Amino acid sequence: MNNTPKERDKLTYNELLEQRKELRASIQYASFIQHAMQPEMKDMNKLLHDFFILHMPRDIVSGDFYYCSSVEHFTVMAAGDCTGHGVPGALMSIMGISFLNEILSGESPWKASRILNLLRERIMKALHQSGRDEENKDGIDMALCVFNQENGELQFAGANNPLYHVRKGKLTEIKADKMPVGVNAIDEDSFTNHTIRIISDDMIYIFSDGYADQFGGPRGKKYKYGPLKKLLTDVSQLPMDQQHDRLQKEILDWKGDLDQVDDILIFGVRLL
Repeated sequence: MNNTPKERDKLTYNELLEQRKELRASIQYASFIQHAMQPEMKDMNKLLHDFFILHMPRDIVSGDFYYCSSVEHFTVMAAGDCTGHGVPGALMSIMGISFLNEILSGESPWKASRILNLLRERIMKALHQSGRDEENKDGIDMALCVFNQENGELQFAGANNPLYHVRKGKLTEIKADKMPVGVNAIDEDSFTNHTIRIISDDMIYIFSDGYADQFGGPRGKKYKYGPLKKLLTDVSQLPMDQQHDRLQKEILDWKGDLDQVDDILIFGVRLL
Protein backbone atom coordinates (compact mmCIF):
# COMPACT_ATOMS: atom_id res chain seq x y z
CA MET A 1 0.00 0.00 0.00
CA ASN A 2 1.41 3.40 -0.99
CA ASN A 3 1.97 6.05 1.67
CA THR A 4 0.08 9.31 1.45
CA PRO A 5 2.08 12.54 0.86
CA LYS A 6 1.56 13.43 4.53
CA GLU A 7 2.87 10.03 5.64
CA ARG A 8 5.88 10.35 3.30
CA ASP A 9 6.66 13.81 4.70
CA LYS A 10 6.51 12.42 8.23
CA LEU A 11 8.80 9.54 7.26
CA THR A 12 11.32 11.94 5.69
CA TYR A 13 11.18 14.19 8.77
CA ASN A 14 11.83 11.24 11.10
CA GLU A 15 14.72 10.08 8.92
CA LEU A 16 16.27 13.55 9.05
CA LEU A 17 15.88 13.64 12.82
CA GLU A 18 17.60 10.27 13.13
CA GLN A 19 20.43 11.36 10.83
CA ARG A 20 20.86 14.56 12.82
CA LYS A 21 20.96 12.57 16.05
CA GLU A 22 23.62 10.22 14.65
CA LEU A 23 25.69 13.11 13.29
CA ARG A 24 25.59 14.95 16.61
CA ALA A 25 26.60 11.78 18.45
CA SER A 26 29.57 11.37 16.07
CA ILE A 27 30.69 14.97 16.61
CA GLN A 28 30.31 14.60 20.37
CA TYR A 29 32.59 11.57 20.24
CA ALA A 30 35.04 13.51 18.08
CA SER A 31 35.03 16.16 20.83
CA PHE A 32 35.87 13.46 23.38
CA ILE A 33 38.84 12.35 21.27
CA GLN A 34 40.02 15.94 20.82
CA HIS A 35 39.87 16.62 24.57
CA ALA A 36 41.75 13.37 25.23
CA MET A 37 44.56 14.54 22.94
CA GLN A 38 45.07 17.81 24.82
CA PRO A 39 47.05 17.85 28.09
CA GLU A 40 45.10 17.17 31.28
CA MET A 41 44.91 19.96 33.83
CA LYS A 42 46.48 17.81 36.55
CA ASP A 43 49.52 17.24 34.32
CA MET A 44 49.75 20.94 33.43
CA ASN A 45 49.60 21.83 37.13
CA LYS A 46 52.75 19.75 37.63
CA LEU A 47 54.58 21.51 34.80
CA LEU A 48 53.51 25.14 35.22
CA HIS A 49 53.82 27.44 38.20
CA ASP A 50 50.55 29.31 37.65
CA PHE A 51 48.31 29.41 34.56
CA PHE A 52 44.84 29.59 33.07
CA ILE A 53 43.23 28.44 29.84
CA LEU A 54 40.28 30.30 28.35
CA HIS A 55 38.99 28.01 25.62
CA MET A 56 35.61 28.74 24.04
CA PRO A 57 34.98 26.61 20.93
CA ARG A 58 32.53 28.04 18.43
CA ASP A 59 31.17 24.57 17.73
CA ILE A 60 31.23 21.27 19.62
CA VAL A 61 34.77 20.63 18.37
CA SER A 62 37.42 23.29 17.87
CA GLY A 63 40.16 24.35 15.50
CA ASP A 64 41.98 26.04 18.39
CA PHE A 65 44.10 23.92 20.72
CA TYR A 66 46.56 24.38 23.56
CA TYR A 67 49.64 22.29 24.21
CA CYS A 68 51.98 21.75 27.14
CA SER A 69 54.69 19.17 27.59
CA SER A 70 58.18 18.79 29.08
CA VAL A 71 61.40 17.37 27.75
CA GLU A 72 64.62 17.32 29.76
CA HIS A 73 64.58 20.62 31.72
CA PHE A 74 62.41 22.45 29.18
CA THR A 75 58.67 23.15 29.24
CA VAL A 76 57.03 23.57 25.83
CA MET A 77 53.75 25.53 25.57
CA ALA A 78 51.73 26.41 22.49
CA ALA A 79 48.45 27.93 21.36
CA GLY A 80 47.40 26.74 17.92
CA ASP A 81 44.73 28.04 15.55
CA CYS A 82 44.00 25.68 12.68
CA THR A 83 42.47 26.58 9.35
CA GLY A 84 38.70 26.50 9.78
CA HIS A 85 36.68 25.50 12.81
CA GLY A 86 34.35 22.65 13.65
CA VAL A 87 35.26 19.19 12.36
CA PRO A 88 37.91 20.24 9.76
CA GLY A 89 39.68 22.43 12.31
CA ALA A 90 39.50 19.67 14.93
CA LEU A 91 41.13 17.17 12.57
CA MET A 92 43.95 19.63 11.93
CA SER A 93 44.37 20.22 15.66
CA ILE A 94 44.72 16.50 16.34
CA MET A 95 47.34 16.33 13.60
CA GLY A 96 49.21 19.29 15.11
CA ILE A 97 49.22 17.82 18.63
CA SER A 98 50.36 14.42 17.34
CA PHE A 99 53.23 15.95 15.37
CA LEU A 100 54.35 18.07 18.37
CA ASN A 101 54.46 14.93 20.49
CA GLU A 102 56.47 13.20 17.78
CA ILE A 103 58.96 16.09 17.52
CA LEU A 104 59.50 16.23 21.29
CA SER A 105 60.12 12.50 21.43
CA GLY A 106 63.07 13.06 19.09
CA GLU A 107 66.43 14.71 19.66
CA SER A 108 67.44 18.16 20.89
CA PRO A 109 68.19 21.06 20.52
CA TRP A 110 64.88 22.25 21.96
CA LYS A 111 64.67 25.54 20.14
CA ALA A 112 61.27 27.18 19.57
CA SER A 113 61.95 28.09 15.93
CA ARG A 114 63.30 24.61 15.19
CA ILE A 115 60.16 22.98 16.61
CA LEU A 116 57.96 25.16 14.37
CA ASN A 117 60.16 24.40 11.35
CA LEU A 118 59.90 20.66 11.99
CA LEU A 119 56.15 20.93 12.55
CA ARG A 120 55.77 22.77 9.23
CA GLU A 121 57.69 20.02 7.42
CA ARG A 122 55.36 17.37 8.83
CA ILE A 123 52.18 19.34 8.09
CA MET A 124 53.22 20.01 4.49
CA LYS A 125 54.18 16.36 3.98
CA ALA A 126 50.94 15.06 5.53
CA LEU A 127 48.79 17.40 3.38
CA HIS A 128 50.94 16.86 0.25
CA GLN A 129 51.64 20.58 0.03
CA SER A 130 54.31 21.67 -2.44
CA GLY A 131 53.23 25.27 -3.14
CA ARG A 132 51.19 24.74 -6.30
CA ASP A 133 48.34 27.22 -6.75
CA GLU A 134 45.66 24.53 -7.10
CA GLU A 135 46.43 22.64 -3.86
CA ASN A 136 44.88 23.31 -0.44
CA LYS A 137 46.50 25.94 1.78
CA ASP A 138 45.42 24.51 5.15
CA GLY A 139 47.79 25.15 8.02
CA ILE A 140 48.14 26.29 11.61
CA ASP A 141 48.78 29.72 13.11
CA MET A 142 50.71 29.15 16.31
CA ALA A 143 52.52 30.82 19.20
CA LEU A 144 55.06 28.43 20.72
CA CYS A 145 57.24 28.89 23.80
CA VAL A 146 60.10 26.87 25.24
CA PHE A 147 60.92 27.67 28.88
CA ASN A 148 64.28 26.67 30.33
CA GLN A 149 63.55 25.72 33.95
CA GLU A 150 67.24 25.96 34.91
CA ASN A 151 68.05 29.51 33.83
CA GLY A 152 64.64 31.19 33.44
CA GLU A 153 65.05 31.85 29.71
CA LEU A 154 61.95 31.77 27.51
CA GLN A 155 62.21 31.18 23.78
CA PHE A 156 59.34 32.18 21.49
CA ALA A 157 58.56 31.52 17.84
CA GLY A 158 55.31 32.57 16.20
CA ALA A 159 53.47 31.65 13.03
CA ASN A 160 51.20 34.71 12.50
CA ASN A 161 50.27 34.82 16.22
CA PRO A 162 52.41 36.94 18.64
CA LEU A 163 53.25 36.67 22.33
CA TYR A 164 52.29 39.31 24.92
CA HIS A 165 54.70 39.74 27.83
CA VAL A 166 53.50 41.81 30.79
CA ARG A 167 56.04 42.99 33.38
CA LYS A 168 55.14 45.41 36.19
CA GLY A 169 52.10 46.74 34.36
CA LYS A 170 53.79 47.18 30.98
CA LEU A 171 52.89 44.99 27.99
CA THR A 172 55.46 44.14 25.32
CA GLU A 173 54.44 42.40 22.11
CA ILE A 174 56.86 39.88 20.64
CA LYS A 175 55.82 39.76 17.01
CA ALA A 176 55.33 36.58 15.03
CA ASP A 177 56.58 35.78 11.55
CA LYS A 178 53.94 36.49 8.90
CA MET A 179 53.61 32.92 7.71
CA PRO A 180 51.67 29.86 8.88
CA VAL A 181 52.79 26.41 9.89
CA GLY A 182 52.07 24.98 6.45
CA VAL A 183 52.53 26.02 2.86
CA ASN A 184 53.14 29.74 2.39
CA ALA A 185 52.54 32.15 -0.49
CA ILE A 186 56.26 32.90 -0.49
CA ASP A 187 59.30 30.73 0.19
CA GLU A 188 59.23 29.01 3.58
CA ASP A 189 61.92 30.79 5.56
CA SER A 190 63.00 29.61 9.00
CA PHE A 191 60.89 30.92 11.86
CA THR A 192 62.53 33.56 14.06
CA ASN A 193 63.67 32.52 17.53
CA HIS A 194 63.14 35.22 20.20
CA THR A 195 64.46 34.99 23.78
CA ILE A 196 63.20 36.65 26.96
CA ARG A 197 64.69 36.47 30.46
CA ILE A 198 61.75 35.78 32.78
CA ILE A 199 61.62 37.30 36.27
CA SER A 200 59.18 36.79 39.13
CA ASP A 201 55.55 37.83 38.46
CA ASP A 202 55.99 38.19 34.68
CA MET A 203 52.87 37.19 32.75
CA ILE A 204 53.00 35.51 29.35
CA TYR A 205 49.96 35.32 27.06
CA ILE A 206 49.63 33.29 23.85
CA PHE A 207 46.33 33.09 21.99
CA SER A 208 44.35 32.65 18.79
CA ASP A 209 42.71 35.52 16.90
CA GLY A 210 39.17 34.60 17.98
CA TYR A 211 38.96 37.00 20.93
CA ALA A 212 40.10 40.08 19.02
CA ASP A 213 37.97 39.21 15.97
CA GLN A 214 34.70 38.76 17.86
CA PHE A 215 31.98 41.15 16.74
CA GLY A 216 29.93 42.96 19.36
CA GLY A 217 29.62 46.16 21.36
CA PRO A 218 27.17 48.98 20.58
CA ARG A 219 28.19 49.15 16.91
CA GLY A 220 28.69 45.45 16.16
CA LYS A 221 32.42 45.92 15.50
CA LYS A 222 35.41 43.65 16.15
CA TYR A 223 36.87 43.72 19.67
CA LYS A 224 40.40 44.24 18.20
CA TYR A 225 43.88 43.84 19.66
CA GLY A 226 44.28 47.30 21.26
CA PRO A 227 41.50 46.72 23.81
CA LEU A 228 42.76 43.15 24.34
CA LYS A 229 46.24 44.45 25.22
CA LYS A 230 44.75 46.91 27.70
CA LEU A 231 42.53 44.26 29.25
CA LEU A 232 45.41 41.80 29.68
CA THR A 233 47.56 44.52 31.22
CA ASP A 234 44.75 45.43 33.64
CA VAL A 235 44.16 41.84 34.79
CA SER A 236 47.79 40.67 34.75
CA GLN A 237 48.31 41.00 38.52
CA LEU A 238 45.14 39.11 39.43
CA PRO A 239 45.04 35.43 40.41
CA MET A 240 44.64 33.11 37.44
CA ASP A 241 41.03 32.14 38.08
CA GLN A 242 40.07 35.81 38.27
CA GLN A 243 41.93 36.59 35.05
CA HIS A 244 40.04 33.79 33.32
CA ASP A 245 36.68 34.98 34.63
CA ARG A 246 37.31 38.65 33.73
CA LEU A 247 38.33 37.74 30.18
CA GLN A 248 35.35 35.43 29.74
CA LYS A 249 32.86 37.97 31.09
CA GLU A 250 34.31 40.74 28.91
CA ILE A 251 33.96 38.80 25.66
CA LEU A 252 30.48 37.49 26.51
CA ASP A 253 29.31 41.00 27.38
CA TRP A 254 30.90 42.32 24.18
CA LYS A 255 29.31 39.60 22.03
CA GLY A 256 25.86 40.05 23.54
CA ASP A 257 23.24 38.40 21.34
CA LEU A 258 25.53 38.11 18.31
CA ASP A 259 26.88 34.74 17.19
CA GLN A 260 30.39 33.70 18.15
CA VAL A 261 32.34 33.99 14.89
CA ASP A 262 35.37 31.81 15.68
CA ASP A 263 36.97 29.62 18.30
CA ILE A 264 38.48 31.61 21.20
CA LEU A 265 41.66 30.64 23.05
CA ILE A 266 43.88 32.51 25.51
CA PHE A 267 46.66 30.70 27.41
CA GLY A 268 48.10 32.77 30.26
CA VAL A 269 51.00 31.66 32.45
CA ARG A 270 53.15 33.03 35.24
CA LEU A 271 56.31 30.93 35.12
CA LEU A 272 58.14 32.22 38.24
